[in-house]
Amino acid sequence: MTYQESETVELKSIVVDDIQKEIIAFANSNGGKLYIGVRDDGEVLGLDEPDGTALQISNMVRDTIKPDVTMFLHYKTIEEAGKQIIEITVQRGTDCPYYIAKKGMRPEGVYVRQGYSSVPASDAAIRRMIKETDGDHFETMRCLDQELTFNATEKEFQFHNVEFGPQQMRTLKLMDPDGLYSNLALLLSDQNPYTIKIAVFQGNNQMVFKDRREFRGSLLKQMNEVYDYIDFRNQIHATIEKLSRVDVRDYPIIAIREALLNLLVHRDYSFSASSLISIYDDRIEFVSIGGLLTGIELEDIMAGISICRNQNLANLFYRLHLIEAYGTGLTKIMEAYEGSSKKPILSTTKNSFKITLPNINAKDETNFASKISDNITVSFISELGRDEEKVLDYIKKHGSITRPKAEQLLGTSPSTASRLIRKMVQSGLLLQHGKARNIYYTLVK
Repeated sequence: MTYQESETVELKSIVVDDIQKEIIAFANSNGGKLYIGVRDDGEVLGLDEPDGTALQISNMVRDTIKPDVTMFLHYKTIEEAGKQIIEITVQRGTDCPYYIAKKGMRPEGVYVRQGYSSVPASDAAIRRMIKETDGDHFETMRCLDQELTFNATEKEFQFHNVEFGPQQMRTLKLMDPDGLYSNLALLLSDQNPYTIKIAVFQGNNQMVFKDRREFRGSLLKQMNEVYDYIDFRNQIHATIEKLSRVDVRDYPIIAIREALLNLLVHRDYSFSASSLISIYDDRIEFVSIGGLLTGIELEDIMAGISICRNQNLANLFYRLHLIEAYGTGLTKIMEAYEGSSKKPILSTTKNSFKITLPNINAKDETNFASKISDNITVSFISELGRDEEKVLDYIKKHGSITRPKAEQLLGTSPSTASRLIRKMVQSGLLLQHGKARNIYYTLVK
């Protein structure tokens, strides 16, 4: 038999460390054969102890290559020209990318076959292999960085009296059976690259900055620090009702809490941009990266329907008693403003979801919803038809309305509901937001 190196054949005269690189390259590519005891030019040198050599290679593969690739290797001792050599058949693995354990899932540790050589894989190639193997769901994919620490997360678990060890990490899907961290582990690690940016503005626009901060680290650490930052600025205003003093915060605590948890749990972490929180005199805006999932519309969200983008992350927050059940957070936000003339507003674009919490104590004489509740402009409202009043009352209670919801509310046809809403927009009563299937309407402020 003639031996010659090719894209699927590699020749080695003796066992060297480079063998692990060749095996990794074949397992990450289309498989191949590795012959030990044959020189690069094809000359058969043979091996004195082929069984011992095969055992040496087997131990090397088991100890230095991750994930476990041994099931994709087949060893065979063959005789050629009176000499014994080893043939190692390597199949393409099912857990690509394979890499040298001490190098990590980086180009210097991941190899692919290119022509007659085994070369380092590019970052793009590594990501592509992970995506092909693990699917396109961010939190379940293997993390490129396997050197993670969890100091902040361990403290949070201890605070909630929940164990946090290797077994719990596997149960919670932070780690797979091979001991490799998922992207969910990255989000909970001290090395988490996803941040929350907060800006505090003077007045009701973005003309003047009063303060700005960026919060880093584990999502649980960011959660606590961001809540404390907002809570410090959530002022208390006192009013007198008869003989009693009534203290009212600018923003209901439960609304702040649920908006923040929504920002953390439901954002799309396949985008690298920071989540944004903007604090104005009259409102706080929570902008989460990632729009609604396909098939879900804003009116579905308002009805309490929820499909969780990050199921494992939500389950972890549930285990820590931070959330009670999926889909209840936005309902709690709306209920927190019950009895107030000002209501939260939900809005969405293709790549973002925004929750706007109004400042209950803010003085805003141009706020139309506030005027209605305070019986100001009663003569103007009385001139509206009954259908218009129903629409306004619904928005006052729920923050916004969609055309299908108006159709259902009024018991009219789609065209009639559309004409009514268009008329209210043209009259300056309503504002239109969103596009296509995500269009909704709010009161003019």
